[in-house]
Amino acid sequence: MREDELSGAEGEERAAERAARRVRVTRRGLLIGGLALAALGGGALFVRQLRHSGGPVGAWMPLRPIAAPAPPATLSPAVEAPGLDTCMTIWAHADDDIIFANPELGEGIAAGATVRAVYVTAGDAGKGLDYALEREAGIRAAYDLMRGATGEWDERKLTLLSGARVTRFVPADEPRLSITVLRLPDGGLDGKGFLATGGAGLTQLINGEVDVLAPVDGGPVYDLPRLTATLAELLSAAEPRRVSTNVPHESAFARGDHPDHSCVGSLVRASAPVVGLAPEAMSYYLGYPSQDQPVNVTGTALDAKVEVYRTYAADDPVVRCAEASTCLAQPGFGEWLRRTYPMNEAELRLS
Repeated sequence: MREDELSGAEGEERAAERAARRVRVTRRGLLIGGLALAALGGGALFVRQLRHSGGPVGAWMPLRPIAAPAPPATLSPAVEAPGLDTCMTIWAHADDDIIFANPELGEGIAAGATVRAVYVTAGDAGKGLDYALEREAGIRAAYDLMRGATGEWDERKLTLLSGARVTRFVPADEPRLSITVLRLPDGGLDGKGFLATGGAGLTQLINGEVDVLAPVDGGPVYDLPRLTATLAELLSAAEPRRVSTNVPHESAFARGDHPDHSCVGSLVRASAPVVGLAPEAMSYYLGYPSQDQPVNVTGTALDAKVEVYRTYAADDPVVRCAEASTCLAQPGFGEWLRRTYPMNEAELRLS
């Protein structure tokens, strides 16, 4: 029967049913579309977290041994004035230090230590330079909180002896602190990079699957020798007493960690000895797998650590949390914030 043959009441009822179906279909389409956009964009991390209530887990991928670079031949443009108890910290992403190396980091800054922080990747998640810049603004705000001041940060572009171009931020009123960023593309939790940056990251560079990586800010490309030479040059320029970084790939504790973390740990471990840094100067901080260890950050130390993280997260729309309780409720992050596990060379369980 056609609609024009129905009685008036029956036709109105049938039309109402069709309209309701259209609304249901439209809402379902919007929901599916929204979830798809979230998976492709900034919500991808949380989609994974919802599937893994214990937090994200990084893919395990084989990694080639990394050849040590030659030491810098001359004085680097990256040289900074030495200070009290200088610590060099080199991380895969802007937030690795405040998540995995606090409260020690904050306590050192409060005690007057000189800290030279380096972030190797942009942590861009394939979202481009703008998102990377948000994360950098967040980490500067976190460092402001740890140092107890909010003055301006000077921004400088440095072309190193290695040929790399890096960006350095230094508080105008406190040169004992600095943040240097290389802005290499994020490799992602699966270690395969993102479509927007050519599907490549540190894993592919180290394994020889790509010849070069292009920084997300358009700077000169890095091949592997340039990257290790850059790290050695920055280490030499800082003349640190201590170095903190991610757990290297060679460690049994790298299983399940973010592939970028273990790549950076291995790069630093290969580069540090050529500038005279002994194994006992190195501290490797456990990343994602720290959630399997006993809680060891509590009380006022935890409160301070969470506040530093919350301050950072205010500029990172992917992990933003308005309250300490909300930060601690984030899958993975809440567990990491309650723990910190530095390891020396002998504790790494190297393969």
